Amino acid sequence: MSASKQQAAALVVFGITGDLAKLQTFRSLYRLECRGMLGCLVLGVAADDWTVDHLRDHARESIEAAGEQLDEEVFARFARRLRYVSGDFGQQETYQKVAQALEREGDATFYLEIPPSLFATVVKGLSEAKLVSHGERVVVEKPFGHDLASARALAAELHKYVDESQIYRIDHFLGKLGLEEFLYLRFANTMLEPVWNRNHLSSVQITMAESVGVEDRGHFYDPVGALRDVVVNHLLQLLAEAAMEPPATQDPETLKDAKLAVFRAIADADPDRCVRGQYDGYRQVDGVATNSDTETFAALRLEVDNWRWAGVPFLIRTGKRLPVKETELRLVFKHPPRLGFATAKRRRPVPSQLVVRLDPSTGIRIVLDALRGEQPEAAEIHLDMQFAEEGAEGPTPYEVLLHAALVGDSTHFTRQDLVEESWRIVQPLLDSPPELHTYEPGSWGPAEADKLAAGYGGWRGPWSAEQRG
Repeated sequence: MSASKQQAAALVVFGITGDLAKLQTFRSLYRLECRGMLGCLVLGVAADDWTVDHLRDHARESIEAAGEQLDEEVFARFARRLRYVSGDFGQQETYQKVAQALEREGDATFYLEIPPSLFATVVKGLSEAKLVSHGERVVVEKPFGHDLASARALAAELHKYVDESQIYRIDHFLGKLGLEEFLYLRFANTMLEPVWNRNHLSSVQITMAESVGVEDRGHFYDPVGALRDVVVNHLLQLLAEAAMEPPATQDPETLKDAKLAVFRAIADADPDRCVRGQYDGYRQVDGVATNSDTETFAALRLEVDNWRWAGVPFLIRTGKRLPVKETELRLVFKHPPRLGFATAKRRRPVPSQLVVRLDPSTGIRIVLDALRGEQPEAAEIHLDMQFAEEGAEGPTPYEVLLHAALVGDSTHFTRQDLVEESWRIVQPLLDSPPELHTYEPGSWGPAEADKLAAGYGGWRGPWSAEQRG
């Protein structure tokens, strides 16, 4: 059984009355409608006893709440696409009603905006209604398990009813800066590719900082924590994109094979090279256990033991209630040798850096050391480029991913063997969690995290926190 590569005639959204649809799905589908890229029926399925008019009103409110300026003509076209089926996901009657609604539409893509505990229930129902028997795509949201064993068990359940090629595991982070664009930046520029390796780099630093806390998501976050929430998926995916070899072709499986080779070159994470933190006040958040051991900050050091990267540490840090909101990949180059023409009074030149920012906007920064005019001391200068200023900020992540799912492009979705390798890397940190340190909100996490990067010049950046020279 192989997944269809034709554009789907319908998008069926299970859980369309939930928060994800309110915050992301309606807005993204509306933006696709604006760009003339939707072109299919949108069928919502949920347990709520709604009418299609209720759904359309909810869609309007959600799109406007997301900050979109509503074009009434465009919204009218989008609203005409909407249909609704109310039903219990555990009852086969619900899937028969879905089948009837799709009877004249052709192949559908099924998007499961529901808890992972319901994935197998819904996929089984779709299978028994013969709705996924011809390679139709099934899109599922993370988390893909909560550890290696559960990730394997979840996949085994899904594989009873659908082939791996039909499963599109959606991770919105993979839509922020497309893999194709990132690889093009790396390999199409001959000034970059020759130095993107162990011969020239002292470290690769990945930062995903959030200035907000857990807020009203304590019930969700406390059983999860930073390692499960973003390290095992978002940040390891970014590491793989930064470290992978140039794929021979652009087909999705070749690209995923290149990522897999990176993961297989990474040893299991060492708890002694990981620091966990929890911001002061976290345990007072509603829904959080009063004695919670959940980390809201994690920093770790990994190594990719292959020819290109041997000896270069990959330093990862992420946390809530940090000073800024920022996600970036930073290449820190090696120190230049001592400069004979520089006087003894001048400091040693600092390493050059290349920064690729993914959030809150996309851009590239080159950090150089320079002497300027009559200033006695050298200082860092920043050469910045924002994609938006070049007219190419691009669509939102969910626009990218939903359109890709509709047309059968699995490039932006992760594969089961990649999921398992990611969990394998992180599993030792879950089995033997390092000591938990508290940190002040608005700081850069516990001081113990500084020791991970101390031998490599310390943590750098991120972009929005840097002072210009």
